[in-house]
Amino acid sequence: MSDLGLNDAQIEQFIADGFVRIEAAFPRAVADAACAILWPATGCDPDDPSTWTRPVVRLGYHGQAPFTAAVNTPTLHRAFDQLVGHGRWRPRGDLGTFPVRFPVPGDPGDTGWHIDVSFGPAGTDYFHWRANIASKGRALLMLFLLSDVGPHDAPTRIRAGSHIDVARQLAPAGEDGLSLAELASSGFAESAARPEVHATGTAGTVYLCHPFLVHAAQQHHGTQPRFMAQPPLHPAEPLRLMRDDGAYAPVEEAIRRALA
Repeated sequence: MSDLGLNDAQIEQFIADGFVRIEAAFPRAVADAACAILWPATGCDPDDPSTWTRPVVRLGYHGQAPFTAAVNTPTLHRAFDQLVGHGRWRPRGDLGTFPVRFPVPGDPGDTGWHIDVSFGPAGTDYFHWRANIASKGRALLMLFLLSDVGPHDAPTRIRAGSHIDVARQLAPAGEDGLSLAELASSGFAESAARPEVHATGTAGTVYLCHPFLVHAAQQHHGTQPRFMAQPPLHPAEPLRLMRDDGAYAPVEEAIRRALA
């Protein structure tokens, strides 16, 4: 990504494939500082692999400076404006929660294909949370790599173009949308033939993804733990599929094309 932001090819890739990869979206030094904060919270010793006993450790919210800095770089703010629209997204002060994956045997128990749902009654099971065709509550799915992630380091799996299938699945359900359980009842078979892409990159890389993109975790087969965050970008206003001025953001245009 240049200082001028995403180019036309990158924006078209986002619309067609459902994601765009931005290298050096935030400085490696910020990623290193974030990992230094997260390591003690895992309960593991970075220098003693014998303490790495679980395939995944989930950590809660952290609001320290490195996390705020990572999500608020000029590079990312320009990209948010380009993909969602200036004034149509809400700034974040954190990176949400952190699934830290360790290279140890065992089923992580969370490797199924899914989309991230965004609204539902408080206290209900996450499988009963919902998504709708206007992507209520979520403008983007974001993958922040806080450590180097190679092909064996449990990179997130992405089905390129799967946001098209999900948009078509959600459209008949209207404003109420569908629950994650309903969406997953077919195992996201509609997108099974889509090309699979792995979210690899160096620390500081960010994948900006359409909120309907089908993705999945996987077991770690490398040597070093993988640190990442997967926060949403929240909308400041609902996505609109009908605008009088025709000023559709790419996140909206992708849905419009899917339903055309």
